[in-house]
Amino acid sequence: MTLRTAPPRLSDIQAPIRERLDAVVDEIRRIVVSDFAPVEEVNAYLGKIRGKLFRPGLLLLCDQLEGRPSARAETLAAIVELVHLATLVHDDAVDHSVLRRGMPTVNALWSHQVAIIMGDYLYSRSITEITRLGEIEPIRVLADAANAMTVGEMRQLSSHDALDFSEADYYRLIDSKTASLMAAACELGALTGAPEHRERLRTFGRELGLAFQIADDLLDYTADAVQTGKPSGLDLREHKVTLPLIATLPRLSAAERSHVERLFRAADPTDEQIARVVELVGAHGGLDYAREAALECAARAEEALEGLPEGPALDALRASIAHAVERRR
Repeated sequence: MTLRTAPPRLSDIQAPIRERLDAVVDEIRRIVVSDFAPVEEVNAYLGKIRGKLFRPGLLLLCDQLEGRPSARAETLAAIVELVHLATLVHDDAVDHSVLRRGMPTVNALWSHQVAIIMGDYLYSRSITEITRLGEIEPIRVLADAANAMTVGEMRQLSSHDALDFSEADYYRLIDSKTASLMAAACELGALTGAPEHRERLRTFGRELGLAFQIADDLLDYTADAVQTGKPSGLDLREHKVTLPLIATLPRLSAAERSHVERLFRAADPTDEQIARVVELVGAHGGLDYAREAALECAARAEEALEGLPEGPALDALRASIAHAVERRR
């Protein structure tokens, strides 16, 4: 896959489905509405910090690949976004994160209890809505993804020695926590609009999700807070081991390794400790290794799209690959 000078803009990728995404936002509001004021207050805030609808966009693009878009896809896209949002709310509570995309998290503004309950509320509303559609296959696809994400989070929490986290462990984690929902989004879009391409679109979504997460982990080492909405080195600050560091550890001298070990022993690592480890990762090729891994996943995602019907939807799916690996935030 050839890198471009600038990544495709998400607004351009989503141009073929812009009006449908507006309908997805309306569906999200409809699904989560509550007559209980405390729930509505948090819902209103979540609406402000909601992401850019990348996953719902993938679902809609897969849905209209054969030129026969289904209204059911807009409801499923809203459900996928609510499941994604629920996982973010839960993850922020588990990690005690205070910022999400540069804005305070639910647990920071309210409490960890409220964050867990609201994550459960978003999940339960999603389940209610998908069962209302009355079809078993979408339920199975989303249930499998939700289960994978939950097991992935528990696997991460159960890792006792972060520096023993292997590359196989890392791929198993991001496959569960990120790629599973992107694969489900693409498969759900295929179910409604292009069932003959179901397996290939699921494969596309999985490989795209892997590339997306590796690229996101790279940004933690290469971008600053203005670009990403979170401090550079946040993963290190939270003692999270991702692919750039995994690739670097075997290449370190004993003295260099001690810098990393001190950071992971520190309850609150200093900016200087983080900067030193970021420097070591860059110097020993960890960034290049992870970048190449992201491009390999991207190439497999592109390969999964070969032979599918040409048109604006397929062009947008191809552009989403470049956006995932080349984005600046």
